[in-house]
Formats: sequence, C-alpha cells, structure tokens
Amino acid sequence: MLSVTLAACVLTFTPAQPALEIHPPAVTLTGPRATQRVIALRTEAKQIVGDVTERAEFFSSNPKVATIDEAGVLKAVGDGVTTISASHDDLRAVIKVKVEKTRKPDPVSFTNHVIPILTRLGCNSGACHGALAGKGGLKLSLRGYDPTADHFVLTRQVGARRVNRQQPHKSLMLMKPTLALSHGGGLKLEVKSPEFQVLADWIAEGASFASLQRKLGVGDPKLTSIEAFPPRTTLTKDDKLQIVVRAWYSDGHAKDVTRLAKFSSTEDLVAGVDDSGLVKVGGHGEAAIAVLYANQVALVRIASPFENKIEPKVFAQSPRHNFIDGLVLKKLETLRIPTSPQCTDREFIRRAYLDAIGKLPTPAEVHAFVSEPEASAKKRAKLIDSLLARPEFVDYWSYKWSDLLLISSRKLSQPAMRAFHHFVRSSVADNKPWDRFAREIITARGSNLQQGQVNYFMLHKDISDLTESTAVTFLGMSITCCRCHNHPLEKWTQDQYWSMANLFGRIAIKNGDRPGEFTIQSTSEGDVMHLRRGIAMPPAPLDYKPLTEPPASAGGAPKDRREYLANWLTSPDNPYFAKALVNRVWRNFMGRGLVEAEDDLRQTNPPSNEELLDALAQDFVKHKYDVKHLARTIMNSAAYQRSSLPSPVGSGNGGEGGTGKGQGASPSPPTPLPKGGGGNARDDRYYSRYLIRRLPAEVVLDAYSDLTNVPTAFTQVAVGSSGGNAKTLDYPLGTRALQLPDTQLVSQFLDAFGRPERGQTCACERQQESSVTQALHLNNGQTLNDKLRSKKSRIEDFLKEKISNDDAIRRVFALALSRPPSEAELTRFRKLMAEDPRAARREVLEDLFWAVLTSREFLFNR
Repeated sequence: MLSVTLAACVLTFTPAQPALEIHPPAVTLTGPRATQRVIALRTEAKQIVGDVTERAEFFSSNPKVATIDEAGVLKAVGDGVTTISASHDDLRAVIKVKVEKTRKPDPVSFTNHVIPILTRLGCNSGACHGALAGKGGLKLSLRGYDPTADHFVLTRQVGARRVNRQQPHKSLMLMKPTLALSHGGGLKLEVKSPEFQVLADWIAEGASFASLQRKLGVGDPKLTSIEAFPPRTTLTKDDKLQIVVRAWYSDGHAKDVTRLAKFSSTEDLVAGVDDSGLVKVGGHGEAAIAVLYANQVALVRIASPFENKIEPKVFAQSPRHNFIDGLVLKKLETLRIPTSPQCTDREFIRRAYLDAIGKLPTPAEVHAFVSEPEASAKKRAKLIDSLLARPEFVDYWSYKWSDLLLISSRKLSQPAMRAFHHFVRSSVADNKPWDRFAREIITARGSNLQQGQVNYFMLHKDISDLTESTAVTFLGMSITCCRCHNHPLEKWTQDQYWSMANLFGRIAIKNGDRPGEFTIQSTSEGDVMHLRRGIAMPPAPLDYKPLTEPPASAGGAPKDRREYLANWLTSPDNPYFAKALVNRVWRNFMGRGLVEAEDDLRQTNPPSNEELLDALAQDFVKHKYDVKHLARTIMNSAAYQRSSLPSPVGSGNGGEGGTGKGQGASPSPPTPLPKGGGGNARDDRYYSRYLIRRLPAEVVLDAYSDLTNVPTAFTQVAVGSSGGNAKTLDYPLGTRALQLPDTQLVSQFLDAFGRPERGQTCACERQQESSVTQALHLNNGQTLNDKLRSKKSRIEDFLKEKISNDDAIRRVFALALSRPPSEAELTRFRKLMAEDPRAARREVLEDLFWAVLTSREFLFNR
C-alpha cells in the first residue's frame, strides 16, 4: 500500500501595494511659452484609484530647463532635459521632461490658437455669434468650422475695427468680452488670463490668417489627435479627479489644451465635471467624461463601484455559457452588482418566443418544453435552434429590417413597396450574410420592380437624405449636423460629409418601360457640390482614403463609386459596420443596446460594456456576418437567461433555472433590498438581470388574434399625404400584423401602440412607452373588445364545452401567460367571476379574458 501524506498549505494573500504615477508619463515642452499640467495619481494593483495632486509635492531637478508649481503646472525655461518628481506620503514617482525650441519664434496661429480660444469661450456657439444669423452684428462659423470666413469677419468687416494692430488691447474683440465695452454676452475673458495674452499677441503680430511659419513656407501644423489623462480610473463617492488634455500636431509636437477643451459627462449623477475638467464623483455606476477640442474627441472612463458586499465566489460560480457571460460578469464584478438567478423554463420559453419570433408559445409547446427531462441548458439550446428555423422568425425579422429600411407605400408605389419587401424577406429566409445584404442595397442597379433593393434609392432621391440614411442604417450614427457644419459632439467634419455624399454623385434614375418602373444606373460624370465651398470634395467614406479615379480619357467602363463605398462599409476592418448591427440585435433580445440609442453610435456616447461590443462584433465578422449565429449566441448566454426579478446583495446568483414543473405561483416578490439601495434593482444597463419591456404593437395585436381565435382584417390602406383611405383586397383574412409589408395599412390599434410611420431612419419612430391612449384603447377601443364579443372567438368554444370557472382561469393563464395561476390568483378570479350571478356566462368569460389580456404581465416580456 502506498501511503501519501498531504501537507496543508497556508496561502497568504498580500494586499496590492499602492504606488504613485505622474500623468502624462512623458512630456516634451516645445516653444518658449509651452506649459503642461501634470497630475499625481495613486494606484493599486496597477489600477488608478485616486487623484492626490493637491496633496503631492512636486520638484524639478533642473529649474533652468523647466519649473513646476505646487498645482503641478510645468513651464518651459530653456532647452534641455530634466526630471520631475512627485511625492505623497511614502510614495514617489518620477518622469522625464524634455524642453526644446525655447529660443525660436513661437508665432500665434489663427487656426491652432485663436479659434480654439473663441470656441472655449463660447463666442462661436449656437447661442452666441455662431447662431445662424449671428448676434450683435457679428456672425462666426459654428464652433469654428470655417476659419477662413471667421478671419475675414474679425479682421475685415466693420472697417477692421475688431482688431487694432497698433494697440491690441484696444481691439473690439478684446474690449467687449472683458467688459471694457458693453457686451451682451457678459464677462467672457479675464485680462490677466493666458487666453487674453494669446489673442493680444496674435493681433500684435499682425492678426494674419497664416502664422509666420506658414509665410516662410513651413506651414502651420495640423491637429491630428488629442489624448486625455487618465484614460480610465476607479474612484469612490466624493472623490475628485483633474483631467489633463494634450493635443498632438502633424509636426510631432504636443501641447496642453486642458484650459481650452470642453468637458461633459454621460452620467452626471455618477460623475459630474466642471468647465476646467475637474470631476467630482457623486454616485455609483460608470460614467464617461467626453473631452472635445476642435474636431477631436477623447474619453475618460470613471467607475464608481456600488457599496454592495459580494463574495468573489458569487461571480466565480455564476454560470458562463459563452464569451458573453465572462465579459458581462467582469463588468458586474468591477461595479459590485449582483446578478439575478437564471429564469425558470416557463419564463424562458415565453421570453424566447416573443423575442425571437414575436409569437406566444402554445400551452402544448410550453408543456412539452417544461416536461423535457434533459438538462435545462441543453434543451434551451435546442429550443433556440428550433425558433431560428421557424417561418415566424422570417416574419419577425423581415418586419424589423423593413422598419429600418423605411419600406412603405408612403413614398413608394404598391408594386415597388412589395418588390423591396420581397428582397428583404427572401434575404432573411436565406439567412443572407449582413455584409452581402448591405452591399446589394448600396450597389443596387436596374429596375426597381425586378430588383427590389433599387427602391432604397427611390426612397432617398435627395443626396443628403441618402447619405444620412446610409450612415444611420448601416453605421448606426447620425451625421446630419455635418451637412451644414462640423459635428458639435463628434469628430466628423463638414468636408467628410460632402466627401461621402460624393460617392453617390454618379447615379442616374431613369423611367422604365412599365408604369411606376424606374431604373438606377451608374454614370461616368457628375459630382455633389459642397454646401459651403461650392466645390466637389474627393469621394471618400468616413475616416477613409479618397477614391482614386482614372481620368475620363483612359476609356473603359466607369467604375461605380458605390462599389468603393460598399468595399469600405463591409470590410472586416470597418470599426462601425459590424458594431451597428450587433447593437441592434443585442437590443432586441436584451432590452437595451450596449449603445443606447441604437442609432447613436458616437465617441461621446460610449458603450456600457466596450469589451463586450468589440467581442460580439469580432465574433459576428468571424462567422461571416451570420445574423442567426449572432441571435443564437445572445440567446444561449446566461446573461439573456437571467430572471427579471431583482436580486438582493449576496444572494445565490449561480445555478440554472428550474424546470418550472408545477410552478403555479405568480412570480414571488423580490426580497426586500437593504437600505441604501443594494442589489441590482436599479441596474438598467449592465445586464445583471433581464430587462422587462412592453411588447411591440404588432406582437400584441397578433397575440390577441391568436388567443381569441379571431384574426385581424386589414382592408384599408392610407393613400398619399391627403389623409384618405382606399380599400384593399391584398391581405386575406388571417394575415398577421408581422407579415404586413406596409405601415400604411390602417390600424388604430397599431398606431396607438407605437407602430412607426417609416418616415425617417430613426429608432425613435417606434414608441415603446405606455400611454393614456393605449389604456383608453384597451378599455373602450374596438380591437380587443370586438374580438372578445365575436361569435367566432375562443369564448364560444368555452361555452360549448361548458367548462368550469377554475378550468377557464387555468386555460386563459396558460394561453396568455404560459403558466398556471397561483392559488391566490385562482381564489381572486373565482370571487370576481361569481360576484354577479345574474351576469351572462359569456360576459363573465369575456371579463376573464379581458382582465388577463390587458394585464401588465401579458403586455410586457419578462
């Protein structure tokens, strides 16, 4: 016998040692007036956990090269290298600082220095001189998007009185904002401020558009990027953090632009920020501080964990079905948000049916699924596969993409509308890869009646509308602002907008051979003119190189510019295309987009879980833009399969959902949360639980038809913009709302419950909120009440079967809620049904159906 002795091992966990860091970690000061603010940050386990700049001591090893004051502001003195050290308690950090070109001229650039100051002061904002008509006789371009025009206005208009080159301090543009003269905008500029001195120096140097360097042929360097420090940090309530912003230019030099940058917070209640970039943490969760300078954007992410006390094993033991779960749990653990347990099988089947195919499961389907002895995760995966293969999946997602593409007879003829819908429906039925789907639309040519996707261009005949709709539809971003000026909240410029628009510049629409037929062809000539400049910009997608076209003299067939756009759009390297679609599909299943709203993907509106969005997009591309694969991945995740009920702190969050056998009770109320708001009841963006939301209008109407056995008749269609209706026989009785190709079909119910008009490419068109109009419609409207009163309704079957009250209650619950009633519910409904013995049996059953079909539990997916 072999004897083995196991020695007990005692593991000692040493807490993370704190350290000190200086940010920026490396500094080069260029020019005689260069300065740079630095901050001292405390770290633990290499994570930034606090700003100790106010309590730190700074020291320069060579003050003849650079000095530093107690606030951490470096100033250039002479060329050379020095070190800057910071100390706090027993911690110390050191960085190297290089100073150069202190003896060379440092002329003021109108574009790089003056315009940023005017922008920071708000002079060229929409509320001031950047307004469409200007203010007080002075009109500047909004946020400085047209420096040439601004320079002319400041130095040439009103007899050039706005600048006084002999006595700069007497210039109107300095006297007004300092209140040396009356100024409607109030005090904007302090005489002793660095900004005043820069403006005065510019005027003294001649107030020229180009700096001395440019006059000498060197050229003003162009701004290429900005960076904000620290990029990411974890703080606690009441902590403060000073953000530092540095701009980089095309000649390789950098400068501190913290005083000129604009700051805003995505979540002011979590972390607010003032005009100087000082952040104060006021709550728990996560916030991103957006930093804008010129047309560049940077982000500082701040996490403020909740005060929940959660054992690490809670997250370690939480189920992980695929990569989604690891990334969701990582975020939840960082913020100390507990997860809800997995939902029951009864809850899951109802949820999955409604989210994937827009239809309720039948009682037989629920019973078969709940009774299946196979492990819950395996049978759920099988159910998901079966849903993705059903024809109702095609109905549901064809309708969803028809919303996105605005398919409607509002702007299209009936044959054209049907052709476009057929293209979408056949694409969904074939599970056409999303990149191919997008390419076929963007490069569509031929007859709009034979090639349905051609109607995309018939809907968007205006080039601006076409450009903007394409950006929203396939990139999930709005660039409408850039039509007239640079985007105020994003890096996109007006020049980029018109470069992208010019990719659509060589499209010709011609009449076809049949009535209502049009054809799209590409041409060899034609350009789109820049709205302000009046010239054609080089055709180029956003953030990509321009298309190089052979000269017309080269001969050969012209290359369709849209092919170049489609190549960029569907490239795996495109940072926007896959994320936009992933975000839309994620929102459908999870109730909230990783970026919300789903068509507002921009740097200043970052994802709630950036790693997860990146991973989903990469997986989507890896699987060749397979939408069904994406849906399957999301539905199989433990994150999707969580209960919608809040979880208290420290609850058992692991484990699979129960089978639901014999689950007769209503969902039990959540355990009371600890005082102070622990648990995950307030989580609406990190997916610690399933987010409850109201069912779409079409799903509710189809469910009413199914549950009452009375189909909805669609017999009238709205015609044009006149407000009139015309009869139609195109939709036989039994056509489901989700099968309708056209939102012009008349339905007061669908309109009341938020059906979009498909008039603009915006998710905001579909209203998901509950309203008084909906309540009135359910109470007094004809749709549900007529179905219940119909002689062909399911109620007639109940009457013929002479079923008891108890059986009626159980069957209605099974049909509508996919579960049996609890004893309390059974008792309550027995009492209600027996209250008026004189009431007709039909009336009693109608009231039972109405009560359940108008309940919150029925109208919301949970």
